[in-house]
Amino acid sequence: MENYSFLFSIALILLSTKVLGVASQKVNMPQVVGALIAGLILGPSILGLVQETDFLDKTSEIGVILLMFVAGLDTDIGEIKKNSFSYVLIATVGVLIPLVGGAITYYFYFDIGFSDYNKMLEAIFMGVILTATSVSITVEALREMGKLNSRVGSAILGAAVIDDIMGIVVLTIITSLKDTSVSIAMVFVRIALYAVVMAILYVGLNGMEKLYTRLESERRNSVYAFAFVMIIAFVSEELFGVADITGAYLFGLFLSKMKIKTSIAKKMTIPSYLFFSPIFFASIGIRTELSGMTLNLLIFSIVILIVAIVTKIIGCGIGARICGYKGMEAVNIGVGMISRGEVALIVAQKGYHLGLLEPSLFSPVVLMVVVTTIITPVILKRTMKDRDKMIA
Repeated sequence: MENYSFLFSIALILLSTKVLGVASQKVNMPQVVGALIAGLILGPSILGLVQETDFLDKTSEIGVILLMFVAGLDTDIGEIKKNSFSYVLIATVGVLIPLVGGAITYYFYFDIGFSDYNKMLEAIFMGVILTATSVSITVEALREMGKLNSRVGSAILGAAVIDDIMGIVVLTIITSLKDTSVSIAMVFVRIALYAVVMAILYVGLNGMEKLYTRLESERRNSVYAFAFVMIIAFVSEELFGVADITGAYLFGLFLSKMKIKTSIAKKMTIPSYLFFSPIFFASIGIRTELSGMTLNLLIFSIVILIVAIVTKIIGCGIGARICGYKGMEAVNIGVGMISRGEVALIVAQKGYHLGLLEPSLFSPVVLMVVVTTIITPVILKRTMKDRDKMIA
């Protein structure tokens, strides 16, 4: 017999994310914080009313793809081109410092020795988890504040795309030391090919702009865009090993200077806002299950959480300062990169299957992901306000 419980789960998610989103706004926090808390309350950690299912997983994945695609549409590609070197530098320092910080924290907390090769790999892998950045939550917070297309917003998005590529390279290097079937050389080849394919796509889209404009009267462009962003997300993951959200963001970025951008953004925002995005935000909390947490693991969770926050702010902040961003701008860029989100969970899952992350340490990683995801928009809103006051 057909099970229709998923309909009730969807209703609970949509209602709770909206109610708590509005409540968050009332206390001067971004609505996305309420949506994340809603998922935490509905999930197994508190009420257990909604369980993680294949349907919710896939729907939330579409949600984050749409979110990043619309973010790409809203981004100023001219700003990206003009500051590409800055974004590379911000991402590089923002990867190196969390990598070192996570590895050192694991090494000293669990008192491992240099002679134990496998434990050293586990320590380095903890650093790899901390290199991850997921700006999908930051995107929503920036859009809500009207700062998505600002100098800081562009820097966060530009650096995050490069951070994703660097994270893949670092992850592959460390997993190759554990799994000899992985070729580091092939990873670099695939990333280089991906860059070439994206460049060809960009040129092709610009060459066909007149065709898109002519089709505008038929109101089909949004359907074509929806289909094509899914294809690019699929190709990014399956053929090149690059995150699907990176492909979605780049496609949106490529369309951002075209006349059809406004109509596509308007039509794509509706299903994202009404259905897909709330499920994505809630799913992060629903995935959280913190059972079996001992005192030792709880202390480690707190320590690794602090390291995760501080190293991203310092790393990306230093990179931003070197590139000429002012004090509060650099802080905002660092804060915007704090959230680890689904990217860190994917990395952790990969390490778990390869034996680079002990099962008992999965809960601390999940806790770190959830907390960084919740606090990022809260801190960002506060630091953005402080910067605006300084300018005023």
